[in-house]
Amino acid sequence: MSDLESFRQQTRSWLEANAPKGMLGISTTELTGVWGGKKWTFSSEDEKNWLEVMAEKGWTAPTWPAEFGGGGLSGAEAKVLAQEMRALELPPPLIGFGLTMIGPTLLRFGNEEQKKEHIPKIVRGEIRWCQGYSEPGAGSDLASLQTRAEREGDHFVINGTKVWTSYADEADWIFALVRNDASGIKQEGITFLLIDMDDPGVAVSPILLISGKSPFCETHFTDVRVPVTNVIGEIGAGWTVAKALLGHERTMIADTFGGAGLKTRGISKRSFLSDLAVEHLGEAHGRVADGVIRNDVTQIEMDSRAFALTVQRTKDAAKAGQQPGAESSMFKIYGTELNQRRYELMVRILGPDALGWEGPGFEEFALDTTREWLRSRGNSIEGGTSEVQLNIIAKRVLGLPA
Repeated sequence: MSDLESFRQQTRSWLEANAPKGMLGISTTELTGVWGGKKWTFSSEDEKNWLEVMAEKGWTAPTWPAEFGGGGLSGAEAKVLAQEMRALELPPPLIGFGLTMIGPTLLRFGNEEQKKEHIPKIVRGEIRWCQGYSEPGAGSDLASLQTRAEREGDHFVINGTKVWTSYADEADWIFALVRNDASGIKQEGITFLLIDMDDPGVAVSPILLISGKSPFCETHFTDVRVPVTNVIGEIGAGWTVAKALLGHERTMIADTFGGAGLKTRGISKRSFLSDLAVEHLGEAHGRVADGVIRNDVTQIEMDSRAFALTVQRTKDAAKAGQQPGAESSMFKIYGTELNQRRYELMVRILGPDALGWEGPGFEEFALDTTREWLRSRGNSIEGGTSEVQLNIIAKRVLGLPA
C-alpha cells in the first residue's frame, strides 16, 4: 500500500506539471472525445498536446505492455491514475475502438509482428478503427455472413458489404469478419481480417437514422486485396476471435449507455436529472415538485450509480488480466434499458419543449434530447440485440437447454 500511495503522489505531481490547463474540466465518454487517426481534427492545441504527453508516457493505454508503447501499469496503478485524473477533472486523452476493442483482441490473439505494427499506433492515436461485423443479411445471426475472402497466393480478395459500420467514414482501418470457406458449419470458415480503408475497392456510404443523423455506414468491398499476414488468429478460426472482441464491445456499450454518455449542459453531473426536473417542473420544499417525476428520477439515479459500480468492478478485473464473459451480455441489456428509460424520462420532463425538431423557439439542449431519445431506440439492436443477449445469458449463465 505504501508503494501504491507513493505512485499516487508521483502521478498527481506529474499530471499537475504536464496536463494542459485548457483540458481541466473537459468531460468525455466512451464515444465522445479524441478518437485520433489520420482524419482527426483537434479542437485546440491543448487537446493535441494532452494526447501527445500521455501517449509518450504510455498512459493512453496504461495497462498495456510497455514494449508496445503502453504504460505497463498494474490494475491497481491504473485505477489510481484514473482517480487522480478525475480529481483534476481531466478527460481521457484518447478514446475509440482501438483502445476498447481491437487493441485488447490483438494483445490476446495477434502475433508479435501484428502487435508491433498496430499496438503502438493505437496508443499514439495515429490510427482510427471501425468494426466490420454485421451485413445486410447477417445481423443477429452474424454467423450467416457472406462477405467472401478468396485466397490468391499471399492475398485474400474480398467482396461483400458490411452494414451499421460505426464511423467508417472517419476510420483508417477496419477489423472485419470474412468467409473463406462455405462448405461446413457456418461458424467455421470465418476469418478475422484487418483491412486498410484506403485500399482500392473499399467504399463507404453513410446511413441516416430517424434521429436525423447517424455514425453508421455501409462499407462495400469490391475485389479488395488484403495480405494474408493481416489475419488475426488462424485462417477459418475467426469466430473465436470475434466472440472475444464482442465481450469488450458490449462492456464498452453498456458503460456508455449506463450514464457516461449523457450530455450534461454544464449542470452538476451528480444530480443532472433532478436539476433538469426542477428547472422545468418547479421546486417544492427543496425537491422536485412533481412526486411521480421525483420518484422516477430517484430510481434512475440509484440504478445508474449501482450499474456504474458493477461495470467498474469488471473493468478492474479486465485490468488484472481477466477476459470478459457472459456478464458483458448482462451489462449490454441493462445498460440499453437504462439509457432508454433515462431518455424517456428526459422527454417527459421537457414536455412540449421536447416536441421540436429544428428552428427557432426551441433550446438546443431540448432539440438534442429529442434526437437522442429517437436514437436510443436503436440501442437494443446495436452491439447484439437484446434477444441474442438473453439467449447467451440463458445458456452460459443459467445453463438452460437450447
